[in-house]
Amino acid sequence: MKLKDIKSLLAKHHQEHLLDFWPELSVSQQENLLGQIEGLEWENIDSWVENYIKTEMPAKLPEKLESAPVYPAIASDPKIKALYEKAADYGKKLISAGKVAAFVVAGGQGTRLGFDGPKGNFPASPVKNKTLFRIFAEIILANSKKYNAVIPWYIMTSPLNHESTMSSFEDNKYFGLDKSDVFFFQQGTLPNFDFQGRVLLSAKDTIASSPDGHGGSLKALYKSGAIADMKKRGIEQISYFQVDNPLINIIDPLFIGLHAIENAQMSSKALKKAGPKEKVGNFCLANGRVVVIEYSDLPDELAEKRNADGSLFFEMGSIAIHIISRDFVEKLNKKGFALMLHRAVKKIPYINAQGNIVNPEQPNGVKLETFVFDALPLAEKSVIFETLRENEFAPVKNASGSDSPEVTRRMMSDRCKAWLKNAGINTPDDCVVEMSPLFAVCPEDVKMAKNKLISIKFSDKIYIE
Repeated sequence: MKLKDIKSLLAKHHQEHLLDFWPELSVSQQENLLGQIEGLEWENIDSWVENYIKTEMPAKLPEKLESAPVYPAIASDPKIKALYEKAADYGKKLISAGKVAAFVVAGGQGTRLGFDGPKGNFPASPVKNKTLFRIFAEIILANSKKYNAVIPWYIMTSPLNHESTMSSFEDNKYFGLDKSDVFFFQQGTLPNFDFQGRVLLSAKDTIASSPDGHGGSLKALYKSGAIADMKKRGIEQISYFQVDNPLINIIDPLFIGLHAIENAQMSSKALKKAGPKEKVGNFCLANGRVVVIEYSDLPDELAEKRNADGSLFFEMGSIAIHIISRDFVEKLNKKGFALMLHRAVKKIPYINAQGNIVNPEQPNGVKLETFVFDALPLAEKSVIFETLRENEFAPVKNASGSDSPEVTRRMMSDRCKAWLKNAGINTPDDCVVEMSPLFAVCPEDVKMAKNKLISIKFSDKIYIE
């Protein structure tokens, strides 16, 4: 577009200020800024400003919310047991046939942990201080060996940490994985706004923007060529997880098999909430489709609603673990889908009218993002499978308190000790245990290797490999 066309476009949408510093810019800076302006979703800017920036639209809940059906973590009914056996066998066949890929959303920084760098580089394990990336890589590598199959790993970064993430993999020789089976790509971004609806500048030639949320992963998978790469490899199912949870069972044959047997398009793992207002999304059913209602959007009377046995009516919480069919992602993108936006009021550094950088002490604007679970109602079929918190959910988010490294490491050790106990090996209460994924990725692996463990002498800390 020519400069006069850009000026006309900006005037139409009341964003003329984006060219305030145009005369001060070099030719390359001008080209950079024009490219960013052209890349904005101008067909949506005005509605975003009206509906998300100038006013905060209250969440619109479906008229009727029902409790969503869930497959239990532990099967007691004979029919469910038989189904689980069939599903696990089918899941193993899919994995062995190279039909399953791993996909981690890893665009975040370790800022809230007081850590400088990609969150995936945070040292999370209780004895060896392995990084999150190393833990995940070893889980994938162990399953590749177990099932004698290639399990490619797709890693979505953000513009902020893309180069540093790739460098960490290069420096660590891809943590033992084949470089050709690791696919990096960046998520998209959305512009930041002040409360009047003006797009902010972070520099005189740069639009202030932020990652478009984990919901952006479904578009980024397609746009980056990751889906095309999966199709070429024969991948049918994508195991989706987020970078902060080292307890994740990335390659779970039962979950994969249930999803595939049910011909589901996008399925989820869930856990029983610790209380009515735990800060996780709530699985519900609306118009026959699975939806997730954020904890902050579910009215207290619904959050507190209980069944006759005293259990919560909406008791299942979302923990960002999904199986997504590759063809579902393809179909969504070919239809040109758009997930709903979520509004976050933040402190956003910006360039003021005088051209000076301002680091606000109070929230001064709005960031927009999308959430991946908002794709669930777009799926014609969706399976919810319960997992147990102690087995698979120990996110490391905060420097201290809940969801902190201290809690995560304790839960990782406790799960190792539980697996050992299940194999008939008791450990001292005060012993910290870490088990390499290359040794075991599930309790059954520990049982099979019991003879290797008999001679272990437990001390304050022990690493099993």
